[in-house]
Amino acid sequence: MDTAPSGTRPAAAPAAHVEIAPSILYFGTPVVLLSTENEDGSFNLAPISSAWALGRTVVLGLGRDGQTAHNLRARPDLVISLPAPGQWRAVERLAPLTGRNPVPATKAEGCRFEPEKFAAAGLTGVPSRHVRPPRVAECPLQLEARAERVRPGASGDFVVVEAAVRTVHADPRVVVPGTDHIDPAAWSPLVYNFRHYFGLGPELGHSYRTQTPRTPGIPAAPR
Repeated sequence: MDTAPSGTRPAAAPAAHVEIAPSILYFGTPVVLLSTENEDGSFNLAPISSAWALGRTVVLGLGRDGQTAHNLRARPDLVISLPAPGQWRAVERLAPLTGRNPVPATKAEGCRFEPEKFAAAGLTGVPSRHVRPPRVAECPLQLEARAERVRPGASGDFVVVEAAVRTVHADPRVVVPGTDHIDPAAWSPLVYNFRHYFGLGPELGHSYRTQTPRTPGIPAAPR
């Protein structure tokens, strides 16, 4: 029995989908680096690939046993730094490192303790204005924030953090001159796509809600 609503079936059906069971669902998400404060006043730096923003709130997904989650439960200030595509090697240098000692059993095989994360990644910490954790100097965008809520995820393996952004620092080269707008033609996030690193391709078009100057020759989305 055909139960599809009228007008929803394509004229020519595409190839049938296959049912799969991928080990992860990182279907193209931005990479961010999180700076947090350790118990002894030193700082941890960790890469994550589960982050999205809604207004001035950034929602983060973290492993429950990592140093970042441990820190944010007790010391909620953090910095969310967004690397550019060309910085993927620095991100990958951080990937097998943890600030927890001993290394939690839930960490992937090959993970090792490293207290000096900035140095290990070849990155530079610079002071923030409103929070103790430092910003990553090399990242074009840096968001000072505070974790307003840290709660367990549905599976119990992760924590979900809702962070309120207080201050945004931007490299002038990715800002539309004379405005507070990020220039999407100048800025590209580092994207983690099924455990591979990518940048964005050329602009295809823009939303009708854009407030940035339009790129000549780039069409708006059809309405």
